[in-house]
Amino acid sequence: MTIKPSNPKDAFGIRKVPVSPIPAPVLGEVGLAMMEGALKYGRHNYRVIGVRASVYYDAVMSRHMPAWWEGQDNDPDSGLSHVTKAIASLVVLRDAMMRGNWEDDRPPRSDDKWIEELNAKAVALLEKYPDPKKPYTERDKIAA
Repeated sequence: MTIKPSNPKDAFGIRKVPVSPIPAPVLGEVGLAMMEGALKYGRHNYRVIGVRASVYYDAVMSRHMPAWWEGQDNDPDSGLSHVTKAIASLVVLRDAMMRGNWEDDRPPRSDDKWIEELNAKAVALLEKYPDPKKPYTERDKIAA
């Protein structure tokens, strides 16, 4: 990174937490999702009453991301992207975690090796099928 010799603030400014790497349109969408939550539940309600981890895990993993993955780009209630709604849910959960204002109702911890074991099985499948068929996409359905 080049520091301008004519501006001593550059040397100090680059040592601060950056916001500029976050794309402004995404930041704006997350702001809208947070605004929707504020209108529905009260602004910063999660900071006062706290959150349960399972509620936000379910919002992300069983509603917004599966709906998006299955082709529903936008949440029908808000018109916002399901991806944006998932990000906003994670923002609330992370804020509560950072403040110690969350209930950790996750299940008992799994053995850390489960992902390694599943990854080894994935590698075995890739070795068994070195020339996999291409995946079908929505474009293939339209072309058919």
